[in-house]
Amino acid sequence: MSLFRLAALLRGGAAALSLSLGLIAAPAAAADTIPMRDFFRNPEKAGFEVSPDGKSIAFLQPWESRLNIHVQTRGSNEVKRVTEVKDRDIRQYLWKGNDYLVYLKDSGGDENFHVYVVDRQGKGTRELTPFDKVRAGIINPLVDSDEELLVGLNKRNPQLFDVYRLNVRTGDLKLEVENPGGVSQWVADHDGKVRAAIKTDGVNQTLLYRATEKDAFKPVLTTDFRSSMTPAFFTFDNQRLYAMSNLGRDRQAAVEFDPATAKVVKVIYEHPEVDVSALRYSPKRKVLTVAGYITAKAERHFFDPEFETIYHRVKKALPNYQIDFVSVDRAEQVMTLAATSDRSRGTYYLYERQGDKLTKLADLSPWLAEDKLAQMLPIQYKSRDGLTINGYLTLPPGKPAKHLPVVINPHGGPWARDVWRFNPEVQFLANRGYAVLQMNFRGSTGYGRKFWEASFKQWGKTMQDDVSDGVKHLVAQGIADPKRVCIYGGSYGGYATLAGLAFSPELYACGVDYVGVSNLFTFLKTIPPYWKPYLDMLHEMVGHPEKDKALLEATSPAMHADKMRAPLLVAQGAKDPRVNIDESNQIVAALKKKGVDVPYLVKDNEGHGFSNEENRFEFYEAMEKFLAKHLGS
Repeated sequence: MSLFRLAALLRGGAAALSLSLGLIAAPAAAADTIPMRDFFRNPEKAGFEVSPDGKSIAFLQPWESRLNIHVQTRGSNEVKRVTEVKDRDIRQYLWKGNDYLVYLKDSGGDENFHVYVVDRQGKGTRELTPFDKVRAGIINPLVDSDEELLVGLNKRNPQLFDVYRLNVRTGDLKLEVENPGGVSQWVADHDGKVRAAIKTDGVNQTLLYRATEKDAFKPVLTTDFRSSMTPAFFTFDNQRLYAMSNLGRDRQAAVEFDPATAKVVKVIYEHPEVDVSALRYSPKRKVLTVAGYITAKAERHFFDPEFETIYHRVKKALPNYQIDFVSVDRAEQVMTLAATSDRSRGTYYLYERQGDKLTKLADLSPWLAEDKLAQMLPIQYKSRDGLTINGYLTLPPGKPAKHLPVVINPHGGPWARDVWRFNPEVQFLANRGYAVLQMNFRGSTGYGRKFWEASFKQWGKTMQDDVSDGVKHLVAQGIADPKRVCIYGGSYGGYATLAGLAFSPELYACGVDYVGVSNLFTFLKTIPPYWKPYLDMLHEMVGHPEKDKALLEATSPAMHADKMRAPLLVAQGAKDPRVNIDESNQIVAALKKKGVDVPYLVKDNEGHGFSNEENRFEFYEAMEKFLAKHLGS
């Protein structure tokens, strides 16, 4: 649900099939009502990571209602909990050698993550970046090192992240590279030496490169932010870069780039319809393995016969699931993987190459039966100005696809996209009798540069038209009851909710705004300090407070609350660093002033979205009651 996945990030894509009433086949019997908490409980177990030597497996499991790290020896049933975090779930962790586990945790959703380490016996938990109001992030895990990793810290300047080499055994933190200003991405070679970077002045991006650590970084290639040459990792001789690029093309491709000549040496892989979004390699064998892209579903192109053979062996055993390899030991003999689908939160498996052995580790949510859940159907429709909008429609099981109450669910980002996957919100809503439409409106990533650029300065305008046209598409097909349509979204989706209620009030019976932007002027003033280098780019993409004053006034829902008539539920984290609580306060105050029903849920220990389980329960319980009151089912 993150707001602003900036242009430098890898982009996925989609192409979907048209949907007509004749293609819809709902189950014969309606599904039983599933308890709300079953959709939003923490998983039973998740995030299985094999140790470098392949002898141990770490995973996340609830303890005191929070996800904590546990470790077990491979082949044994003995499990040891190694962390005791009670305030926030641990979401991101990794092995460092075979003896240490590193994890990141923030405080109350402020997103100032700190790095912690604990040994595999659960002893000696230490905070390695104990700096107030400083955000830490892992730049490179240095998979071949048992003790070191590269981290980024903005402790010298809140707007800039310097590179530090961190020794998790000793706690030694050594400044590796000082950010000269504007560097947003650092790239280390396969020897762990930082030798490439992306620098931005807010609009233009420059690839920096140095041949050795003793050399100074020099500019190699400058593009505006609409074009990308985003390094993924170095070639295996450490001389060139594998990168994602849309230079001279509409759709992003995986390429090999020579910094010595500033030229693309060759195109590694391109897809004719969508962006290539990922490139993977074998750390042991130093070969490319797969390129990833998204059509209606996630797909992959194989470079490596060895990995392709492994993949197809697993796929044959689990034919109806999407397979994602999660971790591998250094010898590449022991792997963990997740098998997921639109109706399964997922199952983790252990794959051992010796003996071609696949062992089930755990279901994430064993309490959810797949046959009781709904299918997520790829669809497409035309916008009023002729663009093809891809999306997904989920229908309530057991109900005819006619005259249904509908929840319109635009995604966050906005420069992100919805994908075919298990979505607990969607399944919860479908189980309650609502059809759910998710659309990849213009600006959604993965469909090429032109489709992305079509969103610039179009918040509340053509971007919103794409959402509205989705509503009209379902009404025209007879799927949606036009009097029972609600709009719900988080982050940018929250903005789209407010914009929908303000600028097309005739379409919606109600709305649910989850950490959404209401006033584009105040939003742009309160962005986190580490977003400041991108401010000029945001002005280009969203609007400038002075140069585009009329535009921002016209598209800020808080300034048009007088047009909003539908009841609204608002939820907000008090510590949200991306969408300041003032965004929700403004819209709530304006609507209450005019007598609109606007229940408001604020959590003081949350940020951009509710992480803690008990807060999720409270929010979705409020949503369930709100929708039942205003939509029925």
